[in-house]
Amino acid sequence: MKLITIVLALLFLVIKADCQSNPVPKARHKYIVVAHRGDHTVYPENTLEGYTATIKDGADYIEIDLRTTSDGKLISLHDASINRMTDNKGLIKDLTLQQVKELKIRVKSKPDTATYRIPTFEHILELCKDKIYIYIDFKDADATATLNLLKQYHMEKQVLVYINKASQITDWRKTDPTMPLMLSTPDSVKDAGAMKKFIDAYHPDVLDGNYNTYTSDMLAFAASVNLPVWPDAQGPMEGPAVWDKAIAIGLKGLQTDNPPALIKYLEGKGLR
Repeated sequence: MKLITIVLALLFLVIKADCQSNPVPKARHKYIVVAHRGDHTVYPENTLEGYTATIKDGADYIEIDLRTTSDGKLISLHDASINRMTDNKGLIKDLTLQQVKELKIRVKSKPDTATYRIPTFEHILELCKDKIYIYIDFKDADATATLNLLKQYHMEKQVLVYINKASQITDWRKTDPTMPLMLSTPDSVKDAGAMKKFIDAYHPDVLDGNYNTYTSDMLAFAASVNLPVWPDAQGPMEGPAVWDKAIAIGLKGLQTDNPPALIKYLEGKGLR
């Protein structure tokens, strides 16, 4: 019995040490708020104006979507195409940076006559440095090119990278083994045992997914190996009922479409 206990204890320490190997940026609040595509409650998503509002909101992270132009430059836009967000058509990967800069973001609120542009990664780094962390949704980009810009702006320790496919894990572990990588748990992960197998297989540094796929037992296990879990709460049903449930099961961070409202709610609960 003692031998089994020792083996289990050693296994726990190995898992825990591995999960601590690439810590996320130092928390500035008790409860982490990730602004999905910036604060687009007023401004268009993924714009410098929306990112600026997120900083003023006091969020912990701005989530950006990183893509690459035809001439190898990095910009932020959620969709692969420009069709939804502009009055033009085409794919970011087929456009030069100059062509992207000339595009105007479509404004939903008609009284708003301001002109909004698709931001470059450099502009985002300039804006966010030492003010707010960046959650990079790694849509279509090169790890080396991304890291070079992060180092240029001395922001490599102020970001985490969300992984969309297995090859990106390999690229980032080769390019910068210390970069904290975030993964979503698959639908098959429904309990702490399945979560452990997923962690053992992919070694994430932080977990995403949908908030309602987690249980208290899963979150207790994640906490025991020092693995942050900051899943998505955004969607048409997001609000106090969703946030209440997330807190009740033990979540300590959320990604939101309404950062000012979530922050105000958390302050009211004494969680900020």
